[in-house]
Amino acid sequence: MQRVDGREDGQVRPLKITPAVCKHAPGSALIELGDTQVRCTVSIESGVPNFLKYASPPQGWLTAEYGMLPTATANRLRRERGFVTGRTQEIQRLIGRSLRGVVDLSKLPDKTMIVDCDVIQADGGTRTAAITGAYVAMKLAVHKQLVKGRITQDPISSNVAAISIGIKDDRLLADLNYQEDSDIDLDMNVVMIPDGGILEVQGTAEKATFNNEQLSQVVALASDCLKRDVFVAQDQAVQLALSH
Repeated sequence: MQRVDGREDGQVRPLKITPAVCKHAPGSALIELGDTQVRCTVSIESGVPNFLKYASPPQGWLTAEYGMLPTATANRLRRERGFVTGRTQEIQRLIGRSLRGVVDLSKLPDKTMIVDCDVIQADGGTRTAAITGAYVAMKLAVHKQLVKGRITQDPISSNVAAISIGIKDDRLLADLNYQEDSDIDLDMNVVMIPDGGILEVQGTAEKATFNNEQLSQVVALASDCLKRDVFVAQDQAVQLALSH
């Protein structure tokens, strides 16, 4: 049976990352993954949270915020004013953990990177798109800090990106859109670096349990998709921005 949008089972949706989309942010990118669109920006401020003020040796911090615009979905969403839902908190923490996994914070002494991911349009995979786009924005922000001499070492060790993988009727499906995600048997989000290292796997069995073999298949497909399409798109976006 063909997928709802005609893709092959292991095929990523059309992916486009446009760098430097925000005039004022040191680093920014717009990622379009099928009909999902997320605007990612990175700001770098002096100072660190209280729990790091007396760290020895000194180090910096990275934190992330995530939100969906009111018309990102079919039914208008209320803005999260003065409160943050559990889902939003979970996604923010995932984005932060994923990016910190490739950043040496000791090379950012007394600085905080603030990552903002705003979903313009949602059709599944917003958290994975946010991580993927935020890496590009972060890379550009760090480059500006290096050029201006505000930091002396590049703290970023490698790319980081994420993708959703689902299982439906024993078929492995890459990069789920909303319609597929709402009717999937198993849904996993996999965060990886180019050498195959895994930073995080979030998995939920919706209708049945899954086994070790299926988990291995999910990770293998995620790795293939990220290496074939996503890391390449990230590098191209960064190079495009730095060439101008």
